[in-house]
Amino acid sequence: MRVTVRVPATSANLGPGFDTFGLALDLCNEVTVDTDAPPGVSWEGEGVDELPTDGSDMVSRTMASIASRMELPLPPLALHGVNRIPLARGLGSSSAAAVAGVVLASRILDLGIDGHHVEPTRGDAFSVFANAAEIEGHPDNAAPAAYGGITIVADGYVRRLEPHPDLHPVVLVPTVQLATFEARRALPERVALGDAVFNVAHGALMVDALTNDPELLRVALRDRLHQDARLELVPEMADAFHELRRRHVPVCVSGAGPSLLTFPLDDVGIPDEALHGPGGWRALPLAIRREGFAVDG
Repeated sequence: MRVTVRVPATSANLGPGFDTFGLALDLCNEVTVDTDAPPGVSWEGEGVDELPTDGSDMVSRTMASIASRMELPLPPLALHGVNRIPLARGLGSSSAAAVAGVVLASRILDLGIDGHHVEPTRGDAFSVFANAAEIEGHPDNAAPAAYGGITIVADGYVRRLEPHPDLHPVVLVPTVQLATFEARRALPERVALGDAVFNVAHGALMVDALTNDPELLRVALRDRLHQDARLELVPEMADAFHELRRRHVPVCVSGAGPSLLTFPLDDVGIPDEALHGPGGWRALPLAIRREGFAVDG
């Protein structure tokens, strides 16, 4: 049996939507398993020299976890990943791996939990999203990877929104990596009431900006809970962020960083000055992916 799954990159938080908002991007990892091939794990593309080949990677661990929960044995298999999502850059590579693992385990074990066209619902434990979020720990990334588009996760609910057609994201990916746990450790345990209110207001505005009026992104992307602390960890990221803001380009930290997610509008583009950080940046114009994962086999 041979099965291939493609899972998109995701950008979480989106400014004020800390641990809540997510966006699927049309940059997909592709993972294939083959139960008729000699067992083993191999990779190509992003992170080829960093990812383990001993079965301790996130895809393999997720598959093993699903099989264990169902009390079913996984057959010997060959796993090969083609990675296009940069690792440790705030683009949801771990959640993509977890979603891939759930889907592949479902297909191999005939569990029936890999229907990505199923509408998101509250408390649906028998879904790709719920399993991937529990295993990997980041529902705000797992939701758009599973359902595509714009997603909001809150108290067990997932709400998918259709993005405005004039949204054309560009992701700025630096050479430096930033582990999610390091970025989260930098955040304060308590926030001021005024800052919490600020984020609630701007989060509400974000919904309208992403679905109805992208011009509002210049204001709606502002945040007082997490971005400043994360920007301090990577000074070149902070320099580019503030230069973009100065030029009125809507920008936010993508996930935990260090990548930046920008939304160039008709009257402003990304200035060259923002791309001249140490070591350079990759500027990736990426469409919003309307669907989540896709599976063949």
